[in-house]
Amino acid sequence: MFEKLRGAFSSLAKAVSEKRLSEKDLDEALYEFQMALMESDVAQNVVEAVTDDLKKQLLGISLERSKDVQAFVKEKLREEVLKVFSQPGEVDVIERVKASKAKGEPLKVLFLGINGTGKTTTVAKFANFMKKSGFSVVIAAGDTHRAGAIEQVSEHAERISVKVVAQRYGADPAAVARDGVLYAKAHHVDVVLIDSAGRMQTNQNLMEEMAKIVRVVSPDLKIFIGDSLAGNDAVSQAELFSKYTGFDGAILTKVDADAKGGAALSIAFTTKRPILFLGVGQGYDDLKTFDASSFADSLVG
Repeated sequence: MFEKLRGAFSSLAKAVSEKRLSEKDLDEALYEFQMALMESDVAQNVVEAVTDDLKKQLLGISLERSKDVQAFVKEKLREEVLKVFSQPGEVDVIERVKASKAKGEPLKVLFLGINGTGKTTTVAKFANFMKKSGFSVVIAAGDTHRAGAIEQVSEHAERISVKVVAQRYGADPAAVARDGVLYAKAHHVDVVLIDSAGRMQTNQNLMEEMAKIVRVVSPDLKIFIGDSLAGNDAVSQAELFSKYTGFDGAILTKVDADAKGGAALSIAFTTKRPILFLGVGQGYDDLKTFDASSFADSLVG
């Protein structure tokens, strides 16, 4: 994973350690670094913020041995990565469920995202994660537009032994979401997960439908699902959902196949919302809690 982005960080550390840190040499090294970041699908505003910060910290440092310089640069790069992920703060999903349960209420989680990102599969993985964490779960099949969507989520739910609340195709998704919440309350279920549509005639139609679901059920958590392989398209999608409906955190899918790695940095920086989980495979257990320190270590080495 993330070979291209990891290579960009390694190349900068090596380039800087082999030269005197004059402003001209540093500018050249940082320019190459910028190009490598953009090739890794890191958004332009992230690239500029990170490199501007690095230049201020690296210009004029005086270390005797190249290995000391390289270690120093790597640590600064690690700090920059952690800064991007620390700004949005954290969302502890388990604690949120416990807090809702203590009040006698189900935690209502709405999943947002474009078709093709693995949203429905991620809902099933999230349900599996909740069950393994000791909580009861129900899924509301809120995508009533895409052919086969209700059958898809129902098949996933059957495999992990989770109840699905569904209506017919063409039904009001907000009504389906409300039914899911009512079922959870009536049966003392801890968590209700609301799947949603990812494509309509226009983005405006889709955003209006998502906004209606939000008004009707007032979800406790809104989670954006982004395809890490989509690169800057995933960032644009995140910005769109953030603008119209807002969300509390993101899950990136298909991370195991992502050689670039820029989407996580870009989404966190651009939307000021944390990355919550990474989808790292096809199995129901292949949803890993995002750890910023481990992510930074994997990039910097």
